[in-house]
Amino acid sequence: MKVKKFDFSVGKEEFRKLKKEVDWFLEVLKFKVNKKYDADVFLGGSFAKGTLALSETYDADIFVRFDWKYENLSDLLENVLKEIIREHRMKMKRMHGSRDYFRVYKDNKLTFEIIPVLMIKRVREARNVTDLSYFHVRYVKKKLNGRMRKELALAKKFFKAQGVYGAESYINGFSGYGLECLIIYYKSFDKMLKELVKVKENGRIVIDLGKFYKKKNEVFFELNESKLHSPVVLIDPTWKERNVLASLSLETFKKFQGVAAAFLKKPSEEFFYKKEFDESELKRNKGEFVHLELETNRQEGDIAGTKMKKFSRLLEELLKEYFEILDREFVYSGEGNKADVYFKLISKKKVIKKGPPLEKKKDASKFIRAHKSVSKRAGFVYAIVKIDFDGKEFLRRWNSSREGMFKKSDMGISKMAVVKV
Repeated sequence: MKVKKFDFSVGKEEFRKLKKEVDWFLEVLKFKVNKKYDADVFLGGSFAKGTLALSETYDADIFVRFDWKYENLSDLLENVLKEIIREHRMKMKRMHGSRDYFRVYKDNKLTFEIIPVLMIKRVREARNVTDLSYFHVRYVKKKLNGRMRKELALAKKFFKAQGVYGAESYINGFSGYGLECLIIYYKSFDKMLKELVKVKENGRIVIDLGKFYKKKNEVFFELNESKLHSPVVLIDPTWKERNVLASLSLETFKKFQGVAAAFLKKPSEEFFYKKEFDESELKRNKGEFVHLELETNRQEGDIAGTKMKKFSRLLEELLKEYFEILDREFVYSGEGNKADVYFKLISKKKVIKKGPPLEKKKDASKFIRAHKSVSKRAGFVYAIVKIDFDGKEFLRRWNSSREGMFKKSDMGISKMAVVKV
C-alpha cells in the first residue's frame, strides 16, 4: 500500500463550516480590540495556511499584534476577551507560558487560542518566540502548494497519533511550524520519513531552508550552543539564528524513527490513529509491574505536564540503583493536573554501594553501622546491599520519607500514589 493513498485533509464542506465560525470570532475580536487599542488581529495556524488535518476537535490560532507602546500584553488582551465571552456565553482559560495566552471554547469541536504578540517589523525585534508567528504564517502560505498541503495533513495526523507532535516540554517533539518547514523541504511525507529515519544514533542533520550558510558546519559556530542539542537542526527560514526544532529531544526522535521505520516497512492506516495506552500489555511482559498516579498543583497543560514528567524522571533515577528498568511509560493527556507513570522492573538482587571516604571517620563509622556487609578499599568504605524489597515497597517508603516529601514540594507535586494492582 502506497503512502499516497492516505488522505487526512479536511473536506471542503467541513472546512467551510469551521472557517465560517472562525471568521465570525475574528470579526468580533477585531471590533473589540480596535475600540481599545492600537493593534491588529490575524489568523495563524492550520486555518490560515490551509493545512488542517482531520480530527475530532480543532484549534484556531489567532494572534493580536499590539503596538510597541503597550506593556503587559496578556492583561490587555484578557480585558477584551472577558467582554466577548460574557456577551456570547463562552468559556475561557488563561494559559501560563513565556507570555500568557488564552483558550476560548466555542463548543466541543472548536477552540480558539488567542495569543498576544508585538507588532514587529523585523525578526530581531522579537521579545518572545510568538512574536515571530506573523512571519511564519507568511512564509508557509507562500511556499506550500496544494499537493504539499495534503502531505502536511498526513504528517500532522501521523505525528499526533504517535505522540511526537508538540514542542511542549513534556513531549519535546516536532512543532507545527517545524513540520511545515520539513514538508516544504522534503516535498512529501514519505520522503521526509525516509530521510529522517536515516539519521544515525547520536548523529545530527542540518536543514537550512533559507540557505543562510554556505557550509553546514558554519551552523555550529553561529548558533548558540543551547539551540544545537536537537538531532534535527532546522534553521528558521525567517531567522537564521534560530533552530525551529531546538526543543526536539533525542528520546522523542528515536521514538519517531522507530514508528516511521515500521510504517515505511508496512504502511497502514492504523499509524494515523492514536492508540490509547494499554497497561495490560505491559503487565503481560516479564518483570514487576508498577503503576503510579501523580498530581500537581501547577496549571494544566505544558506547565503541569512538564512538572510531572520531570518528577517521573527523578523516580526513574532512584529506581535504577536497585532495579533494571525494562520499560517505562509516562501518560498525560495535556489537560488536567494528573498523570500516570508505569514501570516494568527486575530486581538487581544485590548492589555494591559506595560510602564516604575513610578519612571522614565519623561518616564512615555511621555508614558501617548502617550496613551488615562492608569492605574497605582505595580509601573508601563499601557495602553489599541485599535487595529484599520490590519496586512498590521502595517507592512507598521513599514517598513518605523526609527526602520524598521535600522533593515533591520542591518540584510542584501535590500527590504521588502507588496504585494497587
